[in-house]
Amino acid sequence: MADIARQAQVSEATVSRVINDRPGVSAETRQAVLTALDVLGYERPERLRKRSAGLVGLVVPELDNPIFPAFAQVIESTLAQSGYTPVLCTQSPGGVTEDEYVEMLLDRQVSGIIFVSGLHADTTSDHERYLRLLARPLPIVLVNGHTAGIDAPFVSCDEQLAGDLAVSHLVALGHRRIGMISGPHRFTAVQRKLAGFRSATQRLTGASGSDVDKLVELTLFGVEGGEVAAERLLTKGATGIVCGSDLMALGAIRAARRRGLDVPGDVSVIGFDDSPLMAFTDPPLTTLRQPVAAMAVAAVRSLVDDINGHGAPRSEYLFRPELVVRNSTAVAPAPAPAKIPAASSAV
Repeated sequence: MADIARQAQVSEATVSRVINDRPGVSAETRQAVLTALDVLGYERPERLRKRSAGLVGLVVPELDNPIFPAFAQVIESTLAQSGYTPVLCTQSPGGVTEDEYVEMLLDRQVSGIIFVSGLHADTTSDHERYLRLLARPLPIVLVNGHTAGIDAPFVSCDEQLAGDLAVSHLVALGHRRIGMISGPHRFTAVQRKLAGFRSATQRLTGASGSDVDKLVELTLFGVEGGEVAAERLLTKGATGIVCGSDLMALGAIRAARRRGLDVPGDVSVIGFDDSPLMAFTDPPLTTLRQPVAAMAVAAVRSLVDDINGHGAPRSEYLFRPELVVRNSTAVAPAPAPAKIPAASSAV
């Protein structure tokens, strides 16, 4: 007790009151004593141990894209504040699949599962897997990737609005030849962002649908996919590029520089997510920010309400993205002057 009192900078009598769970100790002092117990390696008395309200599974894609660790961090923290213990399941190419993770979570008798950009976001996948979970019944919440027919809460960023905001920003800067890079068309988020991009480009530039489609490049998500797709768009004369993720935008910047082009002097690039460190890239990236904190809190609250029998609304919560303007976008470059043919000399 003397060691604990010294560590917490309180009296031994105060330590005794905390350990025996007696009144007369402020919450701040009580926490200081409990922290001292933990720091010195003493086991807390049984009555002072915080009990978990249950386990909750959190299934996220690979962690190469920093937006997914950002989601995981906020969701785990919010679950812990609600008394639940999060069980993080991270997928990787060739690793454990989403279905295998679900089986593991069911074996551990989780109270519910939150899926972030899972197979529910893939329009070609079998969504019966989610209906089977709901039939158990097991509360689930699906983040980013709305799918009709699944009677569960969905939490999504408004991808269609994001496409519109990006094009509007570039048009305001004088760009008229605007391209888009994103992932495979089978993903709901890609379809929505593409719809916003197409609609805004036709509305604001007067381009035909076929002309717009010529400046769309769908490829694999990631830096490499963005780089390859940007090469094709630059060949077609695009001066502004809207990307489906921040990593794809970094690939587009790399492709522009390999051609000797300046970003944003010759070509403007917009990302999506505003994942950590995008303010510190070269140049700092203009991007559409997903409201990760608000979306994560909404997902956890919906799940906890369902677990507690309060019945969260079976609908899609759409969150507005925010255009964050940095240094990767600028006024469109002036068109090159037309060459005047030299006058022929009289003979």
